[in-house]
Amino acid sequence: MYDSQLRTIIDPPLNWAARRLRPLPLTANQVTVVGAVFGFCAALAIFFGGFGLALVAIVANRLADGLDGALARQQGATKLGGFLDIVFDFFFYGAIPLAFALYDPERNALAAAVLLASFYANGATFLGFAAVAAELDLTTDDQGKKTIYYFAGLAEGAETIAVFVLMVLVPSFFVWIAFLFALVCFASAGARVYAVWDSLSVLDDDPDALAGPAPPVTDPTSPSAG
Repeated sequence: MYDSQLRTIIDPPLNWAARRLRPLPLTANQVTVVGAVFGFCAALAIFFGGFGLALVAIVANRLADGLDGALARQQGATKLGGFLDIVFDFFFYGAIPLAFALYDPERNALAAAVLLASFYANGATFLGFAAVAAELDLTTDDQGKKTIYYFAGLAEGAETIAVFVLMVLVPSFFVWIAFLFALVCFASAGARVYAVWDSLSVLDDDPDALAGPAPPVTDPTSPSAG
């Protein structure tokens, strides 16, 4: 929900860092892979109860995730880079709740399972519309320049990372945090389904509408939504 607003804050320093790194033999895809390694290290640290190390690894993962995009804008974005970026993000998002479940199965497993199910629902609506948007040639730069259509929602990257940080800071409250954020993710998924249904049904009811610009998809959770 706050990703687009945060871009105005985080993009300038990331772009500055990318310009300094550009002369080095370092590619955006390599940074993406390094970020993924940090993400898996965070999950491994949680599994062993090293929550301080997990926090450091989560921060490093997010820095790499932002820097790879800034480097891609300097070096030229690629389809492979876009694929790796979104896939490794989803791997990371799934690994953290799983790590908490494995750390304390008796206490955390149910909450982690519900949270993972909500991530699945949220991700399905996000990627499902991205596939439709590609077919209709829809584009947006609201979340920065991306290789796929980023459809905003209540639960996006910023909210997810904030929740992960809170989990490792107060791991004893994981169950409550996980259940509450799962509700937000399910609500976000439902809002996307409603918005896409309302907008794309126009194309199904009037096939001639495909000859012109596709109808805009309005996120009902956006402050600009009517």
